[in-house]
Amino acid sequence: MADDDNPKGIKINKRRLLGIVFSAASLILFTYVAITLISGRELGLARLIRWIRPAEYIEPVDDFYFDVGRNRVFADLGDSVAAAGSLGVQVFNKGGAETVRDPFRMSSPALSATEGRAVAFDIGGTSVRSFTESQICASVEASGAVVSASINRNGWFAVCTQDSGAYKSLVTVYNDTGQSAYRVSLASGYTLNAGLSPDNKKLAVLNMTDNGSKIILYDLGNEEPDGEFVYPGGLILDIRYLPGGQVLAVTMNSLVVVDKDGSGTVFFSFDGRRLGGYILIDSLVVLHLYDFGVGYGGRLITLDESGRLLGGVVTDRAILSMSTCGKYLAVLKSDGPVLYDTELSEFPPLNNHEAAAGATQVISLGDSSVLAAGDHFATVLRIGEGAEH
Repeated sequence: MADDDNPKGIKINKRRLLGIVFSAASLILFTYVAITLISGRELGLARLIRWIRPAEYIEPVDDFYFDVGRNRVFADLGDSVAAAGSLGVQVFNKGGAETVRDPFRMSSPALSATEGRAVAFDIGGTSVRSFTESQICASVEASGAVVSASINRNGWFAVCTQDSGAYKSLVTVYNDTGQSAYRVSLASGYTLNAGLSPDNKKLAVLNMTDNGSKIILYDLGNEEPDGEFVYPGGLILDIRYLPGGQVLAVTMNSLVVVDKDGSGTVFFSFDGRRLGGYILIDSLVVLHLYDFGVGYGGRLITLDESGRLLGGVVTDRAILSMSTCGKYLAVLKSDGPVLYDTELSEFPPLNNHEAAAGATQVISLGDSSVLAAGDHFATVLRIGEGAEH
């Protein structure tokens, strides 16, 4: 009798099929766990299910109707768009469906986001919220006036506040559920910002003193600092951890990389140009540099995390807003929005370009579209068919 007519043969084929399916599922699970551990992220069942299951296609909308009050600020969360305003925070998916809403009052709303995580905070107030595209993760009321807040890719966030006691500044590190994990009180100087390493183990604090700026480095397992970088007589505007564990500092004259022992090296010099704006993310640095005495004339420059120059383009218009998702760069100029790739090659004009009239902010979305937002509108602009690189 032929094998195809043998019931036992059918059972054997089913066992083989089940074995192949089980092996494939095991390989997917192993790959996910390995990537998660290597990158320092936390394991999550919901994340694993989304990773295995094909994403359902969502028809993108052309307009978002945010209801968060005045002074709105926006951020791209990957598959969603977030807004914070005087009345709280709100998140919509790209199809225009609301996925998060948390009403609370803010006088000066601000928003910091990275890799699908965001923290909203009230500058000068006490309210802080961390969230993803699907939920509020933590709700914190600070003990003092909030100066700044930042969040890492695991959802841990650092909040800098003014201290009313013997110390001038307080930095509190919270885990992804809003539990306090570490605190630093500083008696001298004023803390402007703080950043957490991607592995949740290190903290860098940017402090301003009478003699200039300094960056103080901490291990979250120790009370005393590991080291500090002093920038005498100069101003450090911002800091961010690089993937390799060093801290990238933005000064008025250059980018400086601060090593784990506190030593600093010039990462990129501005060569006498004046800093107009910047963006820092894990894989990309964007600089807008003005030429002295030439009005709005200057350059846009992009660098990778190693300091390698990716692209440069001359500008002769005022730049009102910049945003990058890591793959695209959206720039709002005085004559309208422009979309570039990371090497600063310009895409053709965006569709419905006139809809951006009156926009004060642009947000680069991961699908090559651009959110142009004003006081009362938030419109999505897209490049024409066949224009993508």
